[in-house]
Amino acid sequence: MIDRRGAVRAVLGALRGARSGPTVTYGLIAACCLLFVIGPVSGLNPVYGTGDQLLAAQGAYFRRWGVVPADLMSGVPGALLTPLTALFVHGSWLHLLGNMLFLYVFGAMAEERMGPVEFALFYLGAGYLALLGYAAAHASSEQTLVGASGAISGVLGAFLFLFPRSRVTSLFPFLFFLPLRFPAWIVLVFWFVLQWLAARAAGAGPGVAYLAHVVGFAVGFLYAWVRHRGGDRVKAQAAATEGESQP
Repeated sequence: MIDRRGAVRAVLGALRGARSGPTVTYGLIAACCLLFVIGPVSGLNPVYGTGDQLLAAQGAYFRRWGVVPADLMSGVPGALLTPLTALFVHGSWLHLLGNMLFLYVFGAMAEERMGPVEFALFYLGAGYLALLGYAAAHASSEQTLVGASGAISGVLGAFLFLFPRSRVTSLFPFLFFLPLRFPAWIVLVFWFVLQWLAARAAGAGPGVAYLAHVVGFAVGFLYAWVRHRGGDRVKAQAAATEGESQP
């Protein structure tokens, strides 16, 4: 006799196993990498030409999909969507790889703690608010803002609350890039302080949007505190997480 209930449980177990793992994190990384490779910034897509033609295509690409604070704050049609589209646009190979490294290191554990649906909504929401906060503080700026840094900063803030005692390996430039292991809370608090100090010193011209990092980190930490403070936090040392340089 066929054990139908056992077969159903086996199928459901297989489906759960197939869906296990940080699928949203991997999907975000894949989407960012794919869009970068086929876009004009990578220089790999011949449709955008070379030289001045390529530079013009890159400028138009950033303007179309990135956040222009002046446009967003003045209510230009379509500008309200740019804090979402900008999360998938990066300005260079180094920009892309640095962001994806930190998303891979910290996003996987945060997603497994939150669940895929909540994590996806949290990531997009934190990124949107981070870029919106930067735009509000630089409402007259025409400088285009792109990158997933604001959303990833949100992930770092949530990670600090959810996994305060997990350990990460970091490379610190002022220590001759020696790989050293520290509790995550030390690394992330140190990173946040650096972003805060840099944001206070930064002007409105081109450069890194440190304020977006600060806003994203604060949003992520506060969200995790409000949403998960009644649950179990990982207070014991979690499985080792491998990181690299500061974001």
